[in-house]
Amino acid sequence: MIRFFLIEDDAVVRRMLERIIADSGLGEIVGQASDGNCVSIDQLYGVDVVLIDLLMPGLDGIQTIKKLQAEGFAGRFIMVSQVENKEMIGEAYLQGIDTFIQKPINRLEVIAVLKRVSDYLTLEASLQSIRKSLQILDVKGKEQPTGGLKAHSSDEEGLAQKARQLLLQLGIASEAGAHDLLVIMGWLAQNDREVDKLRDLQLKELYTQILLKLHGSLDEQALTKEVRAMEQRIRRMVLQAFTHLSSLGLTDYANPTFEHFAPRLFDFQEIRQRMQELEAGEKTTKCRISVKKFLSVFYMEAKAI
Repeated sequence: MIRFFLIEDDAVVRRMLERIIADSGLGEIVGQASDGNCVSIDQLYGVDVVLIDLLMPGLDGIQTIKKLQAEGFAGRFIMVSQVENKEMIGEAYLQGIDTFIQKPINRLEVIAVLKRVSDYLTLEASLQSIRKSLQILDVKGKEQPTGGLKAHSSDEEGLAQKARQLLLQLGIASEAGAHDLLVIMGWLAQNDREVDKLRDLQLKELYTQILLKLHGSLDEQALTKEVRAMEQRIRRMVLQAFTHLSSLGLTDYANPTFEHFAPRLFDFQEIRQRMQELEAGEKTTKCRISVKKFLSVFYMEAKAI
């Protein structure tokens, strides 16, 4: 759950933002201030995002951001403002704000912005986790010079960044299986020659190989449990991407994300059937999806960016 801190001189706006955040379930407000002068780095321990007004008495938003960054705060900033001056907005972005929320406050806009930032933070955490996982893979590869994994850290880092872009485009950045997908992408990057063999490789075998590299020896019961859990997370994530693309196509058949990815990642006849199901209001689907095709195409798309 995201931890927010509000810096806003208007008490009404603070109450509105507090209520929206509480109702949306996207996080919690852990502190508030009416002026940048009233905030120090000590108050921001554990804070992920600061919602800050641009125009305030005392220190304004930009001055406050500079002060907090100088004190060592490394979290995110979202500017709340009705200012339309391009120079001031540009200066705010230069100081490192992530995005703006326009005044007067619109509930749907606030939720959309916070959801986007939440997805980004979730994905950022996943990337940190994948880096650690790849370090484990690298160590184990060095311990096994004959047939172990070779390290290509710069290539893997670049691939992880590209994979992150695709996760956002496909609407699955916050899915539990996103982390597993990043781990698989890292494994494929180290075993690039194996990508063409995915068609013949059983997914359970792929998951087993990756889990053994990550965790070392596991007893049969624990390994079976971990493989099943990974399999379920990835399948749910792929199904979410399938539904997301179908929803995009239903809304706008010419949507570039839909046009590019729908026929590549999935069977287009299945996409059309899912669109019909969504139009009819059906939450579940009878469509068949190929996780194996999704993984191999996703990897090739990430490499091609």
